[in-house]
This record gives sequence, C-alpha cells and structure tokens, in this order.
Amino acid sequence: MAGVRCPAPGHAGPQAKKAEKAEKAEKAEKAERTAVEWFTAPEYWLSRLVFQRALAAVYLVAFLTAALQFRALLGERGMLPIPRFVEQVPFGRAPSLFHLHYSDRFCAAVAWTGCAVSAALLAGLDSWLPLWGGMLLWLVPWALYLSIVNVGQTWYAFGWESLLLETGFLAVFLGNDEVAPPVVVLFLLRWLLFRVEFGAGLIKMRGDACWRKLTCLHHHHETQPMPGPLSWFFHHLPGPLHKAEVAANHVTQLVVPFLLFAPQPIATVAAALMIVTQLWLVLSGNFSWLNWLTIALALSAVRFPGSPPSLPAAPLWYEIVVLAVAALVVFLSYRPVVNMVSRRQVMNRSFDPLHLVNTYGAFGSVSRVRYEVVIEGTPDDTPGEDADWREYEFRGKPGDPRRWPRQFAPYHLRLDWLMWFAALSPAYAGVWFGALVERLLKNDRDTLKLLRRSPFPPDSPPRYVRARLFRYRYTSRRELRATGACWDRTYVREYLPPTRLPETALRS
Repeated sequence: MAGVRCPAPGHAGPQAKKAEKAEKAEKAEKAERTAVEWFTAPEYWLSRLVFQRALAAVYLVAFLTAALQFRALLGERGMLPIPRFVEQVPFGRAPSLFHLHYSDRFCAAVAWTGCAVSAALLAGLDSWLPLWGGMLLWLVPWALYLSIVNVGQTWYAFGWESLLLETGFLAVFLGNDEVAPPVVVLFLLRWLLFRVEFGAGLIKMRGDACWRKLTCLHHHHETQPMPGPLSWFFHHLPGPLHKAEVAANHVTQLVVPFLLFAPQPIATVAAALMIVTQLWLVLSGNFSWLNWLTIALALSAVRFPGSPPSLPAAPLWYEIVVLAVAALVVFLSYRPVVNMVSRRQVMNRSFDPLHLVNTYGAFGSVSRVRYEVVIEGTPDDTPGEDADWREYEFRGKPGDPRRWPRQFAPYHLRLDWLMWFAALSPAYAGVWFGALVERLLKNDRDTLKLLRRSPFPPDSPPRYVRARLFRYRYTSRRELRATGACWDRTYVREYLPPTRLPETALRS
C-alpha cells in the first residue's frame, strides 16, 4: 500500500523499544529491591544508631579505666608488669600490640587513643565517613582494647572484657548511613545477647541450690563484690519479694531469650524485658559495664517507631565480607554452645585468642557471709597490737562501717574487685597481693592513686603493713538509726602478718 512503511524484519519500532527498556529497568529495580530486602533491614536504622552510640560510650569508659589505672596494675613497675608477661607468653596465645613494643608512655598512648576514637564514635564521626572508612574506625577501638585485655592478666579476667570485644567486633560490620543495617549482623547481635542471658540462667540453675529455692537474694545484695548506694535497701526488702525477684530473673534469662528470634513486636517486648531487668541490677549494685553493655545489645533488637530514611543498596564487597564474618561466627560458636549445654558448664571463658565468640555467666554460686580484707599500716618500729595502726581506705569496697557505698559502675575499680576475691580465698591474691603490700610500704604514688585515702603523708611511708580479715554484715534499720553505720564488722583472723621491706630495699 502506497505511503506505508513496514518495519524491517528483526527490528522493533521506537515504542516497542521504549517498552522493552522500561520493562528491563523495572525488572532490575525489582531484583535490586529483592536483594536489599533480603540483606538489609532499613526499619532498624534507628536501632543501629542507638546501639552504636551506647557501645561507643562503653568503649570510652573502658579505655578511661585503662588509662587511669594501668601504671599501678600493669606498668613497668606495676604489680603484674606487662613486659614480664609478654616475655613469657607468645603472640599467638595473646595477640597484642605490646608484643611489638612496650613502655608506660606507649601504653598510655594506646589507652588515650582509645578514649579519643570512642569519643569520636560517640559523636557520630563514623556516619560522616564512607562505608569502608566507618568500618575501619570501628575496628580501631576493638584492636586497641584487645591489645590491653590480652596482656591484662588477672586484672582483666572478667567476663565483660570478652563481651565488649565480641560486641565491638560485630559492630565493625553493622555499617553506617551509607547502607541499611545488615540482617545477618542484627541476628548475630541477638545471638550474642541470647548467649549472655541464657548462659547466665543455666549456670544459676546448675549451680547454687539457692537459685532453685528462690532464696539467693536473701544474701546476694549483702555479699556481692561491690555494693552500691541502694544495696542496703535492696537487702532489706521483704523475703517474698526477694523470691519474686529470683523467679522473674529465671523467666528473663531462661525463657525470654528465645523470644528475641520471634517476629516483631514480640522481639521488641523481649528486649524491653531484658532492659528492665538490667536496670534493676544497675540500681542494686556495681557491676562495671556488664549491665550497660547488655542493655546496648538489647537496644539493637528493639524496633523503634518511625519511617526509615532512603538508603542505597549494599555494595557487593560489603555483602561478601558480612557473610564471611557470619560464617566465621557460626563456626566459632560450636565450643561455646557445647559448653553452655554441658552439665560442666563454665562461666566467662574465651575459646579463641581474639575473643570473637565466648561463653558467659555470673554468680553460679552466692556467698552467704561477707568477708573483707582490711589493710593497715603503722609508722612504729615495733608492730605490736598497741602500735599506731592506720587503715587504708579503698574507693569502692567496704571499709569504714559508717561509710555508705558509692555508685561507680560503669567505671571499673579493678583493685577493689580483686580485693573481694582475695577475701574469698588467699589463692585469688597469690600473684598480686604481695606486690600491693610492697608498693604500700614504698608509698608508691601510682598505687595510692587507686585508693580513696592513704593514712600516711607522701614522704613518710609506713614501717609495717598488715592485713586482717573481717566479717561484714548490713546493719538493721534500728542499728542504722542508732549508730549511723550501714555495716557491722567483726574481726575473724590475721590475713597477713605485719610485713616490712627488707633492709636492702630500705637503703635503696
């Protein structure tokens, strides 16, 4: 027909090409959206933000604790010197920057750098960096704190050290404002929280019978390592309420953790119950940053209301890295899980030198009686009972019966905690107690900074130091009104006889 052109065979017209192009774009967009929905959870962007800032705050406290205490505990002239440790323990067993070099100045630089980076993360610097830059920034405090923990010896042998390292490692892969939170990492954070709570619940049920009888809190608030300002009041709560506390704790630690893996809003409710329980523990005692870090983990499982911002799809390299880390964590979880379900379950153990996946738990047994080691010094040449014995005062542990306990957590008073263990058994004090006494006899400046008060002027150290064991108990309401003292103490026995420096040390 004249005037009509037919398209050449095999060639589509302009309209058909446009339609085909639009269809391809739609398919690509759909595929990209499907990939995003599988790998990321944009609705948890605020949960990630809150968790990251809370974790940065805990990091800041941990590094501040290290910066202010390391010289007396681990320094070149400390009670357990790092240089001596790294000579005896190879790098493979305890990876640390201090295997490459150690000096007190370098250790201070590591601790204060950790403080600075933690403060930067708390202020949100990672959000201003590209994705890879934010990940590297989160890697810095983890590597620095690992270096400290792995040479910290008994001063760092606490479960919350490994918990901070495991949490900090997962935070490296949580991303920043350039990508939505990865579902896999959010799941791993819940898996960690599950092990913290469920492991603690199991160790209680398998341990002291008072947990099964619901009577442990009749003693715990009085005998815990470091009571807080409200612990006296918690101790004097009615017995039935103590039993209700224990029963609620069992539910929170043995039942609620499974709900973390349920659909929303059930997972949010489970996390909220854990947060309430942890806040109750914060009020009742001083447990360093254990409770606050557990709260941070629970916040990562909370789905906050509000519409998420528009976030781009995750780059392929990021997906590969996250999935590889997830596979590693699953592989390393085998031994902690076997330990957790074992009848011989142990608390707070690391199964790899990087503290990537650990086992947790606390208070498998509860002391019925509180003992305290009281250290005294005298300037007299003859250390008899009629000598002028003066008591050293610690910052957190009970001493003067009239001195009310203070709130220190999340800050960690390491020496005070170890003094509690020393009172349980001299075996816990074997590697450091003698070094502490020696430094008190020298009026060592760094050691005295760990104390609340020394009874001796800086230029007049004591001639002798001794330690005595006392039994402490909370006073009753009537005794508190009559004496103003929250503690009553009774002498038990000599813990360390009067000790002085050798003559060679005195001359030097």
